Amino acid sequence: MQLIPMNLGPLNPEVEQLAVAVVLFAAVYLVVGRFLPRVNRVLEERAMLLEGATGGPTADLWRAAERVRDERGVLLSEARREAAHVRQAAREEGAALIADSRDEGLRERAEIVATGQARVEAERAEAEAELRGCVSEVASELASRIVGEPIPVPAVNAGLFEGSGGDAGSGPRGGGDGGASGSGR
Repeated sequence: MQLIPMNLGPLNPEVEQLAVAVVLFAAVYLVVGRFLPRVNRVLEERAMLLEGATGGPTADLWRAAERVRDERGVLLSEARREAAHVRQAAREEGAALIADSRDEGLRERAEIVATGQARVEAERAEAEAELRGCVSEVASELASRIVGEPIPVPAVNAGLFEGSGGDAGSGPRGGGDGGASGSGR
């Protein structure tokens, strides 16, 4: 059954649906009406507590808490600055230690190189002296093979040392190509 006998489409509600809607609205209204004052009371109490926090004993607690927080912030910033100084000092000290270690390493390296060069020079001089003694024997033997007759070692030594500092004509090689022309016979 329709409320208005004309065809209004969806704007013309049916009586049964309208009755159900009125009953449900009344039920919701009663429930909300009963609990809404309680909610309002809680909101008012909350507002009073917040107002009391700005001017009552809780305000002192808030101010004390803010002071403690500010002091903590100051202490933290000072600690951060001090930590930055300590880090910088540690970096500088580390760089100085590295530079000292590098310098010490370079000094040790120079000492080792100098010692090694001196040792090499000494061994070279020793080897040269040792070979000088052997050179006379080898030269005597080679000269004996080339000439075909035995040549004594002291004569070779005398010729080697006499010709080493003087002119090219003296010594065992002196006299031109005497050995080369004599080998063809």
